[in-house]
Amino acid sequence: MKNTKELILNTALALFNTEGLSKVTLRTIANTMGISQGNLTYHYKKREAIIEALYFRLVSRIEEKMAENPTPKIELKTLFGISTIIMESFFEYRFFMLDFVQIMRENAPIKAHYSQLTLRREEQFVALFQLLVADGVLQQEILPNEYLYLYKRFQILGDFWISSATVTKESLTKEMLQEYSTIINQAIFPYLTDIGKKQYHEVVQT
Repeated sequence: MKNTKELILNTALALFNTEGLSKVTLRTIANTMGISQGNLTYHYKKREAIIEALYFRLVSRIEEKMAENPTPKIELKTLFGISTIIMESFFEYRFFMLDFVQIMRENAPIKAHYSQLTLRREEQFVALFQLLVADGVLQQEILPNEYLYLYKRFQILGDFWISSATVTKESLTKEMLQEYSTIINQAIFPYLTDIGKKQYHEVVQT
């Protein structure tokens, strides 16, 4: 049986995803669970504490999923696999991406951790790009910081595709993950060698 803290987080996540951050209070969460607000605040004193707990649970989920899928050979499939894990996780915790700016402005611990996480992801992706260059999958850089900026485009698209879909589509569904994965993954296609393009088509067809 799930403990009360976990039930609070699960309830809050569902409410934040469906109603949006601004409409969900501690009272909303308590009423939905059928418990007193005092019972809830015994576990989480403030709403910000719940948001922090959900954020770190999201980060742990991504790390665990990535660890479950080790790939001995570095290839485009590796890159796309990481991208899929991150996008699926963001969708499950989509209120973070929809209220991203507000959360970063109001929650210093999350902003500090996210900044460090972004730097780590940047290092990981740039290192992956360098390996793909060495393997003849990616072209040599022509412009200064070309692959660093390619990663930054991946990051921006990854962080804000849910916001864009919410604005431009009638409803947000998990089925959209495939479309937006393709939009993001195609950003690398102009940088591929002939070997890389062959790999790309093999990956997208599987």
